[in-house]
Amino acid sequence: MMKKWEKLPVFKKAMEIQKLVDHIVESVEKTDIDFEHDIEAEMLKNNISYMRENSLIIPAKIAGVADEDMLFDIKMENAAIIRKSARELITDARGIQMHGFKDVEYLDLLRNEIEEFRILFAEWVKTFDCWNYIIDRWGLFNPPGVNYDDIDPDDNIPFNPDDFEEF
Repeated sequence: MMKKWEKLPVFKKAMEIQKLVDHIVESVEKTDIDFEHDIEAEMLKNNISYMRENSLIIPAKIAGVADEDMLFDIKMENAAIIRKSARELITDARGIQMHGFKDVEYLDLLRNEIEEFRILFAEWVKTFDCWNYIIDRWGLFNPPGVNYDDIDPDDNIPFNPDDFEEF
């Protein structure tokens, strides 16, 4: 049985991107690219390693916050990581191309897939319930009008232990 998050269009697109990145990495690894310096080979190796890592982060983070009851700041924090990973895939693709990878149609396909993902992602983020929150004391992911130094209304609930009976 499919999990709820596996049905999300943004998750499905993330998995397509992950598979495409796997194919690109395999293709780059099978390509003979001549380098003048060893550092260039190391840089290309790092590019493909980062690509693989970023492609795995995206669906994992989507699945991790797909629960509707998840707090807004946690969802937004993961959304920021997803966006960063997707943008880094573009940067990594540029790096691979700069190092002499000739099959640029695969890289163009990746860029197009990420653009499609970006739209699905933006629509998905709009579904986050910004009023299911606790105050983000770091000030990054609070709902509109809520500040990091606001008083938490839950802190003002008086507690009197004498109000409870002992059993």
